[in-house]
Amino acid sequence: MKQHKRVFLDFAYAAVILVTAFALNLVLLQWFRIPSVTPMIFVLGVFLIAWRTQGYFWGIASSLVSVMAVNYAFTYPYWAFNLIRPECLSSAVVMLMVSIMTSAMTTQIKRQEQMKAEAEKERMRGNLLRAVSHDLRTPLTSIYGACSAMLENYDALPRQTHIKLLSDVCADAQWLVRMVENLLSVTRVDTSTVRLSKNDTVLEELIDAVLVKFRKHYPDREVHVEIPEEFVSIPMDAMLISQVLMNLLENAVFHAKGMKNLWLRVEVRGLWAYFYVEDDGCG
Repeated sequence: MKQHKRVFLDFAYAAVILVTAFALNLVLLQWFRIPSVTPMIFVLGVFLIAWRTQGYFWGIASSLVSVMAVNYAFTYPYWAFNLIRPECLSSAVVMLMVSIMTSAMTTQIKRQEQMKAEAEKERMRGNLLRAVSHDLRTPLTSIYGACSAMLENYDALPRQTHIKLLSDVCADAQWLVRMVENLLSVTRVDTSTVRLSKNDTVLEELIDAVLVKFRKHYPDREVHVEIPEEFVSIPMDAMLISQVLMNLLENAVFHAKGMKNLWLRVEVRGLWAYFYVEDDGCG
């Protein structure tokens, strides 16, 4: 269905461009008597068609149509095909060669740009997956530690401790589920299936949730928080923003050598909220 729609759109676009070029040449010939620009206008139309449509077909087809249109309406004798006269035939051949070369070069350049864009997209996707890989290891380690503690000390641990460990396992499992869903979204980033779920989120609650998760994994690291004193509610995908902030904080822990202070700041300017993660380490 999509393929048929694409073919129809390419046909419609090519037809509109060719009709526009034909009409423009008629106006120029009727009012300004400038026949010399006729081939150039059609070549420009071929360029636009090749740039906008897919593949080589529409560019080459529009080249043939342009040559026939010039020969029929803009070459003496007007409103008649004449490919017998040497000058008409040579003009048609030269214009056809120029049009086809323009179409082929335009399509090739467009494909090269698309290949570069795809390669850059894959590189960014790989970097993103590597950047969040530790987000998967951390909760798995926590789950393994909690389960091992319960198995090895089942009878010795009090009931409240069992409940606390199971609650931690449940929370980490939910975090993993959300992480996997995000990674699946990344694999679909080149489609229209990814949707942000924006809801009004209280800034203070978001920051508290991030700090609770961070302190659970890094209890020895203190985070200095600076947020507006007034009540702030921001439309956002809270889960994704929370993950981003956790990634930034963890990156500081892992890569900021010699870090002694870690700050999480939020500033509200007009309709925008700006989040900052800063440290005094090296890296």
